[in-house]
Amino acid sequence: MSYLPWALLALVGYTLVPVLLRVATTGPNAVPSDVAMLLTNGLLVGVVSTLVVATDQPVMSHIRGPNAGYILAAGVCLTVGILAYYRALARGPVSVVTPIFGMFLVTSSILGIAVLGEAPTPRKLAGIVLAVVAVALVSIE
Repeated sequence: MSYLPWALLALVGYTLVPVLLRVATTGPNAVPSDVAMLLTNGLLVGVVSTLVVATDQPVMSHIRGPNAGYILAAGVCLTVGILAYYRALARGPVSVVTPIFGMFLVTSSILGIAVLGEAPTPRKLAGIVLAVVAVALVSIE
């Protein structure tokens, strides 16, 4: 279960992002959402670059490797998703934008079942249905 502490740390980190971005991108001193994305993701790239160099992880072999297309496609999807998320946070309430954005957990789970052949257990399916209901209850004004 070495993944659990990382998942909990991710939860804490991601919990704070929308609130901080909403404050930063609204009001009299609002930072444009594109600038906010550049600065936050620039920090991310800098830290990850340092981590890759410090741990001597090869990069070039993966750029030319058989899974490079998947990484590129994931990068495009991540860019579109984060750009849209930042714009939505700059324009709408965190309590509505974030649950809708968070539906990626449901859609990713469905894709995992449909495309990757993961087992659609009754508990997983119930969780997906309940997540959709929860987001609808939180998001619909």
